[in-house]
Amino acid sequence: MGTVEQIKKKLGNKIKKFEEKNPRRYYIDMLPEDIVNVSEFLFNDLKLRFIICSGTDRRDGIEILYHFAEDKTGKVVSVRVLITDKENPEIETISGVIKGAEWIEREMWELLGINFKGHPNLKHLLLRDDWPSCNYPLRQGQGKRED
Repeated sequence: MGTVEQIKKKLGNKIKKFEEKNPRRYYIDMLPEDIVNVSEFLFNDLKLRFIICSGTDRRDGIEILYHFAEDKTGKVVSVRVLITDKENPEIETISGVIKGAEWIEREMWELLGINFKGHPNLKHLLLRDDWPSCNYPLRQGQGKRED
């Protein structure tokens, strides 16, 4: 059974939308509360490599895409979650599953204001330590430092 079939079988009705952009590129929409279990499955069980995750401020919430690669086939699977509470965006950290996710989660915390619950070290990575709180450079209408 191929990777895509295993994903569909294991995640089943937790998948809100499954999109095949082309034979090597897949997007899976999931609820934010499922991201840790999904990451464990993709990383530990299917042995997909964690590439990176990326965040975007949208009108309807903050979207995070978690990108995983199957290097032997060149397939990339992106798990997409939407955090609809823009006033208090939070999601569980995947750093307990994938240590390499710590830095990018710190960056998204700092630049988008996403609280990664359970993260071991949410502190400034790119911005100065005295950067004004609740001023997130990648959020719409924000990002200006007022000295």
